[in-house]
Amino acid sequence: MLEPLEKLGRHGYEITLLPVIPAGVENAGCIAAEAVAEALRPDTILVSAMLANNEIGTIQPLAELGRLCKERGVLLHSDATQAVGKVAVDVEELQVDLLSFSAHKIYGPKGVGALYVRKTGLRVKLDSQIDGGGQEFGFRSGTLNVPGIVGFAKAVELCLTDLSAEQERLRSMRNRLFEGITAELSGVLLNGPAFAISPRHRGSSASPLLVGIGPEVRADRRLPGNLNLSFDKVDGETLLIKMPEIALSSGSACSSATPEPSHVLRALGASNEAARGSIRFGLGRFNTSEEVEYVIRRVIETVTSLRAMVDLN
Repeated sequence: MLEPLEKLGRHGYEITLLPVIPAGVENAGCIAAEAVAEALRPDTILVSAMLANNEIGTIQPLAELGRLCKERGVLLHSDATQAVGKVAVDVEELQVDLLSFSAHKIYGPKGVGALYVRKTGLRVKLDSQIDGGGQEFGFRSGTLNVPGIVGFAKAVELCLTDLSAEQERLRSMRNRLFEGITAELSGVLLNGPAFAISPRHRGSSASPLLVGIGPEVRADRRLPGNLNLSFDKVDGETLLIKMPEIALSSGSACSSATPEPSHVLRALGASNEAARGSIRFGLGRFNTSEEVEYVIRRVIETVTSLRAMVDLN
């Protein structure tokens, strides 16, 4: 989302970027509706917010922002690529005017996406992205990618068929992954919003961030399959290299060409060192509990080994 905003800025639009709730609290990474309300001006034409963050899994309070924007007569757009097919997404409940998402994040074909455009309420007038024969209601001319569209629809259908059960399965594996790693390793920081943990693990000295978090903490502020951790005294890229058989990442694919520490983690208040020591674990439809146990063992072994080398030096 940052690149299109920068482009608009070069064309004379005034862009306001809002901070997020910093690390260390339950809703870390969320945008406060009050901050949006204060930033809105009489000439504001659009608010844009990711529904779910791709690095730390934060699910934004989009329904609150939707109500606020509707009261002020401002259009609301959301990039929901990471949310559709993983959590319930209802455009009426969220009160969004524009919602963009992509097929490849839900096991659909690559190279096809969708844009929801609200027809009621505030009138959304879009310039054509590609001029030509007037396809897609004049928004994007060009021959339609029929196989991609059909595959996209089927992927959405499969995701929605068993959404609740799949959410619970992924959440359970995610929590087990976190608990297994932090039970044996100290100096592990959870990046992003907190999630419910088992009573057995609550208050463990290995997880200072979550000490004192009670059963009232809900798991709905974070994608069920997302876990982002920073390891003290460990470089994230080195950790990945030492575990080549495990598909992990140290940031987002969108910024993989940028050597700088994650801007998402820095927005939470993380130091450059902590950001460089972060690893994103993504659990999906085809992952199993056996794989989670394997990853726990390998992460513990590798982090322990790397820290020993640092201590020797």
